[in-house]
Amino acid sequence: MGRRCDRNRKRSKRRAIYCPHHGCYLDSVSQKYPIYADRPEHLQEQGMTKKTATLVLATRTAVRTNVWIEAFWCPECEAVTWYLVERNSDRSFKVSPVPRGLWERMEGAIDPFGNPTVSEFTRKQAKRLTDRLYKDYNN
Repeated sequence: MGRRCDRNRKRSKRRAIYCPHHGCYLDSVSQKYPIYADRPEHLQEQGMTKKTATLVLATRTAVRTNVWIEAFWCPECEAVTWYLVERNSDRSFKVSPVPRGLWERMEGAIDPFGNPTVSEFTRKQAKRLTDRLYKDYNN
């Protein structure tokens, strides 16, 4: 029998997410960005049958999946990397690089590769502070 403090521990434990390259623990440096499915094919990738996926999406416009995108810091690489995280039923996590097409299905995040239809001038101006922005146009 363990110590009393170990038996009464109700707080959640640290998420066991490890670097796929080095095997070291990854520290989260961003919020979770959930992935939504708006087509039956997206739900079929999660293991749902075609008939069930079609019925689910017939009642809702989008369904939240058990997958999200999150940025992690690896102490071995000394770099921040975006990963696709999938939670398994046994409280373990599967981490993989983010596929290019998945950024469009994510809510609330900006594609780090940028929109290819936006000019470089517009991209730079959007990143600038607003007070300096007005000075550029008032000269």
